[in-house]
Amino acid sequence: MGDSSDSVSIDMETASLSGKDYVIETCSGLVSVSVYGDQDKPALVTYPDLALNHTSCFQGLLFCPEACSLLLHNFCLYHISPPGHELGAATISPDDPLLSVDDLADQVAEVLNYFGLEAVMCMGVTAGAYILTLFAVCFRQHSSHVCFFRILNFVLTWHLLVLLFYSVWPQMKYRQRVLGLILISPLCNAPSWTEWLYNKVLSYLLYYYEMCGVVKELLLKRYFSKEARGSAQVPESDAVLACKRLLDERQGLNVWRFLEAINGRQDISDGLRKLLCRSLVFVGENSPFHFESLDMTSGLDRRYSALVEVQACGSMVTQEQPHAMLIPMEYFLTGYRMYRLPKLSASPRSTLSPIFLSPELLTPESMGLKLKPIKTRISLEL
Repeated sequence: MGDSSDSVSIDMETASLSGKDYVIETCSGLVSVSVYGDQDKPALVTYPDLALNHTSCFQGLLFCPEACSLLLHNFCLYHISPPGHELGAATISPDDPLLSVDDLADQVAEVLNYFGLEAVMCMGVTAGAYILTLFAVCFRQHSSHVCFFRILNFVLTWHLLVLLFYSVWPQMKYRQRVLGLILISPLCNAPSWTEWLYNKVLSYLLYYYEMCGVVKELLLKRYFSKEARGSAQVPESDAVLACKRLLDERQGLNVWRFLEAINGRQDISDGLRKLLCRSLVFVGENSPFHFESLDMTSGLDRRYSALVEVQACGSMVTQEQPHAMLIPMEYFLTGYRMYRLPKLSASPRSTLSPIFLSPELLTPESMGLKLKPIKTRISLEL
């Protein structure tokens, strides 16, 4: 890119902007994964919300030049689509069994195994945030199980150990696979009666009428604030218009399957404090899941977690206000010693350059945020 006083000049020679699509066969069916960047770099795995894929859920964030350079400079992005949510997906056969949230978390593990990934950073939005959090908490009691096995090894037979191993395997199988969680409007509790009933109505409409106008309006309310959705006097935002077009391409029965899984989710809040990885939580102030996200944050270890509340924003901060995520993510990633400063022009508008970082940009008011200090561990053992 040429130098300009009004733009950031970034050397992206090592960051591939062209993606490659993979269809991976797992024990629970086929999964589509889009890979962007250099696969020799650390992995950032993303998982979208209901009825979305990486294009409709993370495009706003990745189209923000500073955020794009921050992420692609440090990571190779692995965008996992829920079954049947990838671009051009056909309707899943009705003979295929419905998947549970545990099945979807297992698919994440199989994707990591396919690419030979051991430890990854994760980013998810609402339903996708739940799947990735479930994946992260599944293994956090592993170390105690290992000690238990060592003691039993002296007093029990090998056959009994095998039986015990398989009984606790679901809770220890993903040890040391999650370095950190970046969660947007996340969930951790089982659905409330209100949410469960709301989802049942949406599920009925999806099953019998697929992606009709009412369904799309309900989904847009899930994603965006009232201001972004517009009114008779105010037009819809570009993000909402783009999302509408992408929802038109979605197969309603595939969305119904994902919704059934999410509506049957279990409470995983007990496992949150046992997470050893750091967590960065974003939530829109006008998100219908605002209370749930705050409740989840209260269950995380405050030493290793931070909350960013984004004002005048719905659930999908990545699309509605992606710029609000930049500075918190930059500080969050610096704590991992993963962040390497891209080559930038001497532009005072670059929010990534420490030389030209204006102090007023660091105030919550200037970012439209309620920002709590990010407290991270001094070191992280992999």
